[in-house]
Amino acid sequence: MFKFNFAFFISLLFIQTSVAQTQLFTQDWEFIKDIDTTINQNLFTRNTSAAWQKISIPHTANIEPIEKVKQQWQGIAVYRKFFIVPATEKGKHLAIKFDGAMQEADVYLNGKKVLNHKGGYLPFYIDITNEINYGSENVILVKLNNQDNPIIPPGKPIADLDFNYYSGIYRNVWFIKKNQLHISDAVAANRKASGGLLLHYKNVSSASATLTLQTEVQNNGDLERKASIKTKLLDAKGKVVASNISQASNIKNRDFKTFNQSIEIKNPQLWSPNNPYLYTLKVEVLENGKVVDVEEIKTGIRSLKIEVGALTLNGEKVVVRGTNRHQEYPYVGNALSDNAQYRDAYKIKQAGFNFVRSSHYPQANSFLDACDELGILVMDAIPGWQFVGKEDFTENSYQDTRDMMRRDRNHPSIILWEASLNESGMNKAYMKKTHQIVHEELPFNDTYSAGWIDDAYDVFLPARQHGKYPVYWKNYQKNKPLFIAEYGDWEYYANNAGFNQKEYQNLSKEEKSSRQLRTFGQKRLLQQALNYQESHNDNLYGKAIGDANWLIFDYKRGYADDIESSGIMDIVRLPKFAFYFYQSQVNPNLKGENEFNKLVLSIANYWDNIGDSTVKIYSNCDEVELFLNGKSLGKQKPDQDKNSTNLKHPPFTFSVNQFRPGTLTALGLINNQEVIKQVVKTPEKPVKINLRVDLSGKNLKAGTNDMVFVYAEVLDANGTIIPAANHSIEFETQGDAENIAPKLVKAEAGIATILLKAGDKPGKIKVIAKSEGLNQAQLKIKSVK
Repeated sequence: MFKFNFAFFISLLFIQTSVAQTQLFTQDWEFIKDIDTTINQNLFTRNTSAAWQKISIPHTANIEPIEKVKQQWQGIAVYRKFFIVPATEKGKHLAIKFDGAMQEADVYLNGKKVLNHKGGYLPFYIDITNEINYGSENVILVKLNNQDNPIIPPGKPIADLDFNYYSGIYRNVWFIKKNQLHISDAVAANRKASGGLLLHYKNVSSASATLTLQTEVQNNGDLERKASIKTKLLDAKGKVVASNISQASNIKNRDFKTFNQSIEIKNPQLWSPNNPYLYTLKVEVLENGKVVDVEEIKTGIRSLKIEVGALTLNGEKVVVRGTNRHQEYPYVGNALSDNAQYRDAYKIKQAGFNFVRSSHYPQANSFLDACDELGILVMDAIPGWQFVGKEDFTENSYQDTRDMMRRDRNHPSIILWEASLNESGMNKAYMKKTHQIVHEELPFNDTYSAGWIDDAYDVFLPARQHGKYPVYWKNYQKNKPLFIAEYGDWEYYANNAGFNQKEYQNLSKEEKSSRQLRTFGQKRLLQQALNYQESHNDNLYGKAIGDANWLIFDYKRGYADDIESSGIMDIVRLPKFAFYFYQSQVNPNLKGENEFNKLVLSIANYWDNIGDSTVKIYSNCDEVELFLNGKSLGKQKPDQDKNSTNLKHPPFTFSVNQFRPGTLTALGLINNQEVIKQVVKTPEKPVKINLRVDLSGKNLKAGTNDMVFVYAEVLDANGTIIPAANHSIEFETQGDAENIAPKLVKAEAGIATILLKAGDKPGKIKVIAKSEGLNQAQLKIKSVK
C-alpha cells in the first residue's frame, strides 16, 4: 500500500522551484504535553518511548470544555517535525516562520537551540540556512510554556484575566525558501520603518493616487550583488494598471538596501467599507534581468483623516459603528483555521458593523485579511489588560508595538493603532514611548495612535463606563478625537447605567445586565438588546467619531466562573435579539448587489408566553404591519421614544391586548410597498430535529484544520424551534471529519451545537443527529480542497 511521504514531497517541490517560495508547514507534526521539561536527545530522535501524538497545525495543546468548569490548561507543550531539504538547495536562504505560539517558545533545530521568543500573539522568524543538514533528515522542536509570566504581555495571571490565552502553536507555520538576494521579512529585520514592503498612498482621489513603495532587499551571500525592483499593480481581474522599475543598485555582501518607488495610478477604485476593492501588488527583485525573488500582497487604495468629531475616508465622513472581538472558539481556544477567522469577520459584517477592535491583542493575519476583503475597519491593539509590569515587561511591550505594526502596516482596513495597555495604569513615559513608536514605524500624516488614557495618544479611547452618568462622554471638550471603545456591558452589569432606572425597578440585578445567555429567555434577551440600544443611542449625542459595543461573541475568561455572555452572538455564534437590533441599523441595499446591507425584519418574540403584551420588531423598513392569526394589529412607524432619538432605524413596538396562541406575521414596507415578511408561530410539541451548517461565506476546507458549527434544532411539526427545548442530542459523523464537541450535547434554547473539523481529504461528510422521542436528521456536507 502506498504511503505518503511528506518529507519527500517537500524535496520534490524544492527541486522544481527556482524562485522564492513560501508554503504552509503545518502537516505531519508531533505533539506531547506535561512531560519532563528537560531537553534531551531522545526528543530529537524518532526512537523514543514518549507517546507522541500525530497532529497538524493550527493546534491547541488542550481541548477545553465549552462551559467554564475550571481554568484553561497551562503547562509545557512540545512540538516537533521531521523534514528533509535536498542538497540541491544549498546556497538558498531558508527560514521557518511561526505566526503565533502561546506564549514563550524555545526553538531547537537538530538539537541546537536557535531561538527564544517571548510573546504569544506575534510572529517569529528563524533563519535556518546554516543549521540545516542538507540531504538528510532534520527535526525542528518547539517547547512552549503558556504558564503565567509577568514579563510577557499581557502579563496578568490567568486567574485574574478577563480573557483566556489558551495554548499551542495555534496559528500557521510557514517554510520559506528564497534566493540569498531577497526581500527581507519586516519583523525579522527589526529595523524602524523598514524591512519587507512598506506601502503608503497619498494624493488620493477618484481621479488618481500615488503609491509610495519602500522595498528592503537583503543580500545574505558572500559577494556584492546588483539588484533592481520591478513593481506591478494589478486590478481585481488581473490587469496591470500601473508599474515601475527602479534603478539597479549594488548591495554589499551580508548587507541590505532600501529601494523607494513612486507609482501613479489613474482612476483608482477606492477602498471603503461599502466598496472593499483590493488590488494585487506584485514586487519582483531582478538581478541581470532575471527574477530572483517575488512577493505579492493585496492592497487597498484609500485616504484617511481623523479629527475632532469626524473620521473621513476618501473625503467622505464615515460614522464608525463597531464591536469588539475575542478570537476564541469553544473547545479549541484560539486555534482557528484561516476560514474560521474569515467566518467570524463575515458575521461581524453581517451584524451591520463597519468596525472591529482587536481586543486586547493582535489577532490573526487571516482575520485582518478578511477585514480587508469584507470592508471592516480595524483598530489593532497590543497585548494588555489591567496590568503594568516591570522593566522587562515594558521592553517586551515596546517590541510588541513595533512587531504588530511591522506585521500589519499594509492592511487598508487598519485605521487606529491601540498602543496602550487597556485599563492599565501606564505612566507618562510609557505612553509617550508607545505613541512615538507608532509614528516612527509609520511616519505618515494619516497614522493615528490610540489609548485609553487621555494623554500622549492621537485618539482618546475611553470605555463608556470610564465616564459618569448621565453625561458620560457627551461633553468631552478637549481638542482630540474621541472614540468610545467599549459600551453596553459593564455599566449595566454594575447597575449604574442610570437611564432606565424607572423601567428597571421591577427587574432583578441579573435581569438588568447585558450578560445574557440564550437560555435565559426572551425577557432577558430583550433587556440586553434594549441596553445596547439605549447606550448606543446616547453615545451619538456627543462628538465621538464612533463606538464599539462590548461585544460580538460570548467568551470565557480566567477571573470568573461563568461565560462572559454580553455577546450579541453566543460562543457558538448563534444570534441573540441584540444581533438583529444592530443589523437593522444599516440602510438596506434594495438592489441586492451585495451579501450584506440586507433588508431586516426580525420579530424578537417567541410568541409562547401568556404574559406577552408587547411585540418588539427590529427592521430597517419605513413601516411595519403586524398580524395575529391573520388579523391586522395595525401599521406602525418606528418608535419615537427617548432611546431612539439618534438611531437610523429605531425598533417597532406593538402592544397586544391579549396573548392568543397562533401565528404572528410581520410585513415590512418601504414607500408603502411590501418588501419583506417574517412569520413566528407559537411552539408546539417537539417532534423532530433539523440539522444545518454555518459556512458564512467559506466552504469547509480539507487539510487545513478547518472547522464549522453544525446546529441541531429541535422543531415542532410546523418547523418552529422550541425555545424551551433542552433535549440531549446524540451526534454521529461519517467521512473524513471529526466532531470536536462531545458526542452527546444538550440543546440550549432549542439548539444543540457541535464543532465539525474537516480531515485531510476532501469529500462527502455526513452528520446524523438523534434524540429519544424525536425524528432523527441527517446532513450532508462537502469539504473542498
